[in-house]
Amino acid sequence: MCKRSMRAAKTVADLLEFETSNLRLQKLLYLSHMFHLGTTGEPLIDGHFEAWDLGAIEPDIYNRLKAYGSDNIKDVFPYEGFPKGSPEYQSIFDVVSAFRNWESWRLVGRIHEDGGAWAKNYRPGVWGVRIPDKDILVEYIHRSASKPEGKDT
Repeated sequence: MCKRSMRAAKTVADLLEFETSNLRLQKLLYLSHMFHLGTTGEPLIDGHFEAWDLGAIEPDIYNRLKAYGSDNIKDVFPYEGFPKGSPEYQSIFDVVSAFRNWESWRLVGRIHEDGGAWAKNYRPGVWGVRIPDKDILVEYIHRSASKPEGKDT
């Protein structure tokens, strides 16, 4: 079990007051990881993301929450979230604030954009394809140079 991944997912869920599905949480977690990696040079999670049909998925978090389907998740995390004031909390807070009103399908579309880390690694029908952090960092650099995150343009 990946402790930092669970803490990050718990932080996302806490900020959304658990009014989120597994899918939406996954997208916000991925974007938080991307933002944290790009701004601090350090990964947010200690797990990894894989390129699945519906975007970037952290498999340990997915497996913990899959029983909820498209319903709102419950607090089934074994660890507390990151504390306020920590760099991890701030990265997650910034992303959740920017994308709070985005529906799951819109977040999936954002992650599926051409040239992104998911698109570079996705192989239809193939399971377990990891999205390397180096690709996620390149996506962050590209996105930050082109338009502000979370803004409709």
